[in-house]
Amino acid sequence: MDPLYLDHAATTPVRPEVRESMARCLGEAFGNPSSSHRWGRAARVTLDEARRQVAAVLGATPGEIHFVRGGTESDNLAIFGRAARARTEGRSPRIAVSAVEHPAVLRAAEAATAPGGAPVILSVDRTGALDMDALDRALLEGLDVVSVMWVNNEVGTALPVREVAERVRAAGSVFHSDAVQAVGTLTVRVDQLPVDLLTLTGHKIYGPKGTGILFVRRGVSLEPLLRGGGQEGGIRPGTEDVAGAVGFAEALRLTVAEQEREHQRLSALRDDLERRLRSAVSGVRVHGEDGPRAPHISSLGISGVDGASLVMALDMEGIGVSGGSACASGSTRPSHVIEAMYGSDGTWAALRFSLGRTTTDDDVRRAADATARVVARLRDDG
Repeated sequence: MDPLYLDHAATTPVRPEVRESMARCLGEAFGNPSSSHRWGRAARVTLDEARRQVAAVLGATPGEIHFVRGGTESDNLAIFGRAARARTEGRSPRIAVSAVEHPAVLRAAEAATAPGGAPVILSVDRTGALDMDALDRALLEGLDVVSVMWVNNEVGTALPVREVAERVRAAGSVFHSDAVQAVGTLTVRVDQLPVDLLTLTGHKIYGPKGTGILFVRRGVSLEPLLRGGGQEGGIRPGTEDVAGAVGFAEALRLTVAEQEREHQRLSALRDDLERRLRSAVSGVRVHGEDGPRAPHISSLGISGVDGASLVMALDMEGIGVSGGSACASGSTRPSHVIEAMYGSDGTWAALRFSLGRTTTDDDVRRAADATARVVARLRDDG
């Protein structure tokens, strides 16, 4: 049988429309956008149009959209950019983040507050609900930035970004959200929610790797991570990747246009997958099932099997999934996300299915049947 890819939360294939838009750009607008001659002007027009397209989709103004080289850079620029601003004002930066953030936020927050400090870590429960009392206490003491992701990349829980954003705005602080896993499955509009800094990346929405944006609301100040020219409003110097910006803009336009239909379709597929697995496999829990979730991610805990062996066995069946763990090879400790939600019990193997625009009913049935066979075999062997 053909291989079955169910790891879209890790990355997605580039859509044909995106490839075609980038190919045209590489042939017709290869100039440096900072050059004043006709080739440079053509590249600048193309780059500006991509920026306008992204801004229109997100409800922003073009000047608030800054092209960067992916989600990690965008997250780091948001965190370090605010921390550096605090230090220029003679203060030690104060940062609060959720306990389930992507390492690009967690590690950045730890480094930005060192030496001598540490970020405020906001706990979450099994539904993805955030400790709002802890957030309020931290806001009373003053924060330079609060970073809470829109949708968790490992378990798919939708965090309460609206409530967080409103509290942060009322306290006069700055709110950042990594919306990498949210855009295209949930409504992400900066004109409908008081988010100050927003991270997106192209390769999660069928665009090219190494592309992304940081939305910076007008009036919010950041220090750049890099030093060089004045590109991207001085926030991200370096010659712009015009073709990458075009590909990102096209991928964003297409995925948001299809959002409502895909949300319904993927929700039904995810629910069917979970029903089938619970029926066929004993000792299964669905992570975050009692709270709001994005439709494309199903994260499971399965007892009595080794997580790495489970993922490898499914790969041998031709099915690509993720173990959902960021731990070192051989470790029995759960990832920081599972530990934050469920504790440190290492007897559950984490398994993440993430569905995509080409996933079908037959794919879900095949994945569930294969998983049941593999789990039974691993338990017998164990």
